[in-house]
Amino acid sequence: MAEQLGELVRTHTCGALRPDDVGAEVVLLGWVHRVRDLGGVLFVDVRDRAGVTQVVFDKDDETVLAKAKRLRSEFVIGVNGRVRRRSAETVNPKLATGDVEVLVRQLTILNEAKTPPFPVADETPVSEDIRLKYRYLDLRRPRLQNNMILRHRVAMIVRQFFDRHGFLEIETPILGKSTPEGARDYLVPSRVHPGEFYALPQSPQLFKQILMIAGMDRYVQIVKCFRDEDLRADRQPEFTQVDVEVSFAQPETIFGIIEPLMKDVFTAIGTEVPTPFRRMPYGEAMAKYGSDKPDLRPGMEIQDVRELFRESAFGVFKKIVGEGGTVRAFVVENAAGYSRSAVDGIVNQEKAQGRHLLWARRGEDGAITSSFPKAVGEETVRQLLDALGAGNSQLAFVVAGQPDVVSQTLGQLRLAIAKKDGLLDPNRFEFLWVVDFPLLEWDPEDKRYVAMHHPFTSPLDADIGKLGTEPGAARAKAYDLVLNGSEIGGGSIRIHDAAMQSRIFTLLNISEEEARNRFGFFLEALEYGTPPHGGIALGLDRIIAILANEGSIREVIAFPKTAAASDQMTNAPSPVDPKQLKELHLKL
Repeated sequence: MAEQLGELVRTHTCGALRPDDVGAEVVLLGWVHRVRDLGGVLFVDVRDRAGVTQVVFDKDDETVLAKAKRLRSEFVIGVNGRVRRRSAETVNPKLATGDVEVLVRQLTILNEAKTPPFPVADETPVSEDIRLKYRYLDLRRPRLQNNMILRHRVAMIVRQFFDRHGFLEIETPILGKSTPEGARDYLVPSRVHPGEFYALPQSPQLFKQILMIAGMDRYVQIVKCFRDEDLRADRQPEFTQVDVEVSFAQPETIFGIIEPLMKDVFTAIGTEVPTPFRRMPYGEAMAKYGSDKPDLRPGMEIQDVRELFRESAFGVFKKIVGEGGTVRAFVVENAAGYSRSAVDGIVNQEKAQGRHLLWARRGEDGAITSSFPKAVGEETVRQLLDALGAGNSQLAFVVAGQPDVVSQTLGQLRLAIAKKDGLLDPNRFEFLWVVDFPLLEWDPEDKRYVAMHHPFTSPLDADIGKLGTEPGAARAKAYDLVLNGSEIGGGSIRIHDAAMQSRIFTLLNISEEEARNRFGFFLEALEYGTPPHGGIALGLDRIIAILANEGSIREVIAFPKTAAASDQMTNAPSPVDPKQLKELHLKL
């Protein structure tokens, strides 16, 4: 039977004791981490979120020792005792408390525990389903506890930063109007308005813009958002973002706020972030890296070498270039360890994906080999390697075709090779602003333009004239913050003019009636003196995952959903009582 806490008051956490505390009488409260029974002496590691302390039960107090022999992993206990130094041979340098231990004179067993379904004390591999079902046990593991502590510290840094810079944290509604544009909404039926629904916010986009209209000037919120979309390692149906909006802003205004914020955030892991961050137009990112969120760490920029083949004897490439296509390539700098069979394996993988990949290399002695047809000639291959700057022991991969397809193919291969060759150093942080995105993109299925970011993004001043002639060529005042190949933030300067907003809706094939039905409250607000404004939303979960060197945001969220958007612990979503459905005027 569990004992009561009674008069027990913790004097120290389990990570606090040091040699200066030797001789002190202390009370520790926590969980049994490990037990080592040496017969006449029992060693128990006691754990709380602050750390682990070794406590000792010895034969000098047989009553307490006998009671301690009942202890098992994850029992909750309290111990009173005296701090003493460990002997030199038993010091544990892996623990902050490893120079000392507590000789126990009183033990209180506050609660027993069943044998856990997986070890809490060790980071042994456990299936994710089991970990999420018993998340309360998983969260006791030091790695996840450290992740939660890191998340707290970053949130505090964020709030303190924005407070210093004159921002107001303002809460926006969770129950709002469904205005789907992109991902699907989660809908909430209204009991008092039969047949009508709220939507959980995909973002506070319109509310934060309305706050600028309301004169709040600088807004921030650490906010929950919801999107009913397919999940990946960096997505969850509910996620947290740092939402920011600023009146009278240009893109440089936002950059000048977010870059020093990132410097502050990275102090949480003791890392100095150099500023300013690099800027790169969207077109350049796609051409050089095959991605609008490029990872700059591995180098290996994709280069355009089409001019070498415009009049080439290699008819296939000559034809592609003549028809408006391109030839692009990148160089693997340290390719000495790539055997012919390894290179052929990479080529065959690409061929299995329907992509035709060629290669050329210089050996350690400068000899040239390639998979180009013999008719191309060694001199052309040599010119190709020279144009790419490929030296001895370096290897080039080459693809020809339509520009976007070519760069995406090489971009994916570039990252696969970087991962295989260990070029993605988790302790190196390469920030990048990707700018000048297309304002619109063509949806061939719906046969209409859709907003690349969202329909409230302003076009570049220089491209406003293109809206009437070639809207697909217009660029946006949009910007993404990219870190190590992950988009950790996205924002834009917004449309502040009602006439321009209506014009964009027309280009998006949103009728005036539909616009009024979906966005009428916002369009009306624009007519009451709207200042120019812009902002950004930073993905807090993604940022924490990078800081913690975790491959999935699930590892930095206390209670995440699975890849199937379910909660294994609470078994949500689940059926509800028919009475509830009736009250909501719903029928399945």
